[in-house]
Amino acid sequence: MIIIQLKGGMGNQMFQYALYRQLKKLGRDVKIDDESGFVGDALRIPVLQRFGIEYDKATKDEVIKLTDSKMDIFSRIRRKLTGRKSFRIDEESGIFDPRILEVENAYLVGYWQSDKYFSDEEVERELKDAFEKRPQDIMQDSVSWTILQQIECCESVSLHIRRTDYIDAEHNHIHNICTEKYYKSAIDKVRKLHPSAVFFIFTDDKEWCRQHFRGPNFIVVDLNEEGNTDVAEMTLMSKCKHHIMANSSFSWWAAWLNDNPAKMVIAPSKWINNRDMDDIYTSRMTKIAT
Repeated sequence: MIIIQLKGGMGNQMFQYALYRQLKKLGRDVKIDDESGFVGDALRIPVLQRFGIEYDKATKDEVIKLTDSKMDIFSRIRRKLTGRKSFRIDEESGIFDPRILEVENAYLVGYWQSDKYFSDEEVERELKDAFEKRPQDIMQDSVSWTILQQIECCESVSLHIRRTDYIDAEHNHIHNICTEKYYKSAIDKVRKLHPSAVFFIFTDDKEWCRQHFRGPNFIVVDLNEEGNTDVAEMTLMSKCKHHIMANSSFSWWAAWLNDNPAKMVIAPSKWINNRDMDDIYTSRMTKIAT
């Protein structure tokens, strides 16, 4: 059996689910542990159900068995004497590890942020079916519909700016926040090919964006919805014709879901501070220094 630990935000969970679909396609007995990865994380919860996704859930006993973590006295003594016989595999870097697709028994802990983990064409179609949502299924207010109409009627570019959780003291040593220079360079690159481009800004710091990106061709998206706002935002981002990404799995998936063959996808050349992330970049992405 293989169990994948679900953890992190929505984009991270989408990567974990993508690996789950690929392993299913390969004929593995695979399940998802959607409890352990959120213990002690006050900010995040399992969110795949917001897409209407169902998956095989691992039981606590199955997790304990694969990780050799029984707490009875005999198991603890045995581990002291002979060591832990765990099938846990922790992702060591952001580089694609083909061995993950070959394991038969494993408890997988990581983010698996590369499309190389789900390269099968049928799996790609399954993921698009799972993650692509009809606007009428998730957008209930006039603001969302107005933005969608604007996106569809112009040379739209999603511009994703993530700041608040990247600049706090707990995480700023890990996350490489994209600079204003990066965004200005990306905007200039888009405008060279598409002078009439309109930039739809998706962000967790709307006031900062309104101060730094001004003009009629910059629209800060501010949805009024509750509940599935993140799914609605990703859907709107994916409907844009081009993308300027943050170093965020959220904008990664929005760009991936866009089937426009002429799309521009611009990404920061440095993704994160503490590990190599070369395999997160797809062949469609153009990297710009942050």
